[in-house]
Amino acid sequence: MAEEKKRYADEASESIVKQMGEEGVKGVWDRSDAMSPRCKFGVQGICCRICYMGPCRIMEGREGKDRGVCGATAATVVARNFARAVAAGTAAHSDHGRGVAETLLQAASGAAKDYAIKDVKKLHAVAETFGIKVDERNPNEIAEELAHLALAEFGKPEGTQRFVTRAPKARQKVWEQAGVTPRAIDREVTELMHRTNMGVDQDFRSILLQATRCSLADGWGGSMIATELQDILFGTPHPLSSTVNLGVLKEDEVNIIIHGHEPILSEMLVVASQDPEMIKKAEKAGAKGITLAGICCTANEVLIRHGIPLAGNFLQQELAIATGAADAMVVDVQCVMQALADLARHYHTKLICTSEKAHITGADRVVFHEDKALDSAKEIIEMAVDNFKNRGKVHIPEQTSPLVAGFSHEAIEYMLGGSFRTSYRPLNDNIMNGRIRGLAGVVGCSNPQVTCDSIQNELVRELIANDILVVQTGCAAIASAKDGLLIPEMKELAGPGLREICETVGIPPVLHSGSCVDNSRILIAATAMVHEGGLGEDISDLPVAGCAPEWMSEKAIAIGQYFVASGVLTVFRDNLPIDGSQEVKDYLYGGIEEDLGGKWAVAKDAKEMGAIIREHIESKRDALGINEVTERKLFDMADRRALEV
Repeated sequence: MAEEKKRYADEASESIVKQMGEEGVKGVWDRSDAMSPRCKFGVQGICCRICYMGPCRIMEGREGKDRGVCGATAATVVARNFARAVAAGTAAHSDHGRGVAETLLQAASGAAKDYAIKDVKKLHAVAETFGIKVDERNPNEIAEELAHLALAEFGKPEGTQRFVTRAPKARQKVWEQAGVTPRAIDREVTELMHRTNMGVDQDFRSILLQATRCSLADGWGGSMIATELQDILFGTPHPLSSTVNLGVLKEDEVNIIIHGHEPILSEMLVVASQDPEMIKKAEKAGAKGITLAGICCTANEVLIRHGIPLAGNFLQQELAIATGAADAMVVDVQCVMQALADLARHYHTKLICTSEKAHITGADRVVFHEDKALDSAKEIIEMAVDNFKNRGKVHIPEQTSPLVAGFSHEAIEYMLGGSFRTSYRPLNDNIMNGRIRGLAGVVGCSNPQVTCDSIQNELVRELIANDILVVQTGCAAIASAKDGLLIPEMKELAGPGLREICETVGIPPVLHSGSCVDNSRILIAATAMVHEGGLGEDISDLPVAGCAPEWMSEKAIAIGQYFVASGVLTVFRDNLPIDGSQEVKDYLYGGIEEDLGGKWAVAKDAKEMGAIIREHIESKRDALGINEVTERKLFDMADRRALEV
């Protein structure tokens, strides 16, 4: 008898998979299996359905099948499909940023009284980037002006993204020469969708350059707006401890799962769940209290600021409900499976939609309004409390893991330099002396086509063992947390150089920096390394790489493209949906580096991915001349006299 396929790397999840199987309840892995084999035209990006003369399936090099009805080549079709994924990903992150800017405006003007400015220092720093005067001004007055200007970044008729000025001067020059400096965010998304319409842009390089411009409007625009304004509103993260995995749920408490990506509501749920009145209601219902736990990037947002425990990442959303202990799952936008509604009915969970943008058939709705934020949060808490009595049998796995998270750019600067001289100098110095070989950003989703977390966990362990410091966001960070890698004690798994640094500074070898929009923190950190000196003049000079081992979302493609456009080698698992065109492959896997200093790569497994990253980091070190071993020379008096002072 064939051995049953393992779906998850962690035992907690595997136990719930087994339980669901015994109950005859299907999950994401069952639906994934049912979709096999995957359509090769879709996988390779050569299915064109943007007009109704088709759909057309292009086969490069096969006469009569090598062009669409309109004459579109494989390169054009593949580039259009890739570009539209970038546009969708940019739209998702940037609309998140717009919502945060709108909330900041309401908070500053007094319309949303439940919110307040939590980080005035960050407010002043961001205001300076926007050219706003801060001296002797009330924080709300500054924040209101900043919010208006941030909202203008989405639709301003002229000029480029303000945060672009944060990038190294050399990087700004690269973008200017390539013609990809991002303008208004909405303009870049709209223009890209227009260019990829039937009969418009028909040159694959031109299409991909506009995709680049659009992605930069995400990384150095919408995502960065989201990250920076969230810090202003909710506080800039600093290291704190918490726990992760399904075992954080409590059998004797009301359990509320928050899932999605926007922290505007979840911040209020944190407040409401700790309200004495709400706790009394829970106790009256027979519970001992209220437990809030997170799934996906909303989870990361409340983790890094409040220490709220993580129930899991993307592929654990169904499992959390299947424990039978989730009295409510509260969702906003992005990465929320439609299957949850049916699953919630099978158990007792109330699935509560809160965004006007995201409706799920069969779910309850509590539309969240910022001007009544705390009231909305309390309404949701009460729904969960009222549902506690409807629980059936509960299966909560015992497994949890400790973690430390909250490594924002500011936190890293402080830990390296101290209160009065925040600096990346110690990091740069230890890269230059070889204790740390380089940095890798390991980010992205989880995907049922592979054993959940397995590739990313193997990769992260290999990287730190080879003295590569790992910075993480999103579901990848949650995977490392479940694997126990986010605590300082894991320095023992690191190579000797990285281990020494972790022990000296008191950090884990894997740093959790936040949610998927917080990939912008990695861009800021890379820029700070350039400004610190000694590692080149541009991000493309740094011994750094990015990767998404188990990616699945269009947002991941947008993120990958803006990292490539920022000068970073970016490695994805398996393949990008571009295999249908050799021209597009040659460009994205090679030629684009000549234009932008970064490029894409793909790998079939963790071992190959790690080899690509290590080779790239060493090549960058060679180019910087920091791999050269210089003989130590003891100066005599004559040598000293010859020195110029």
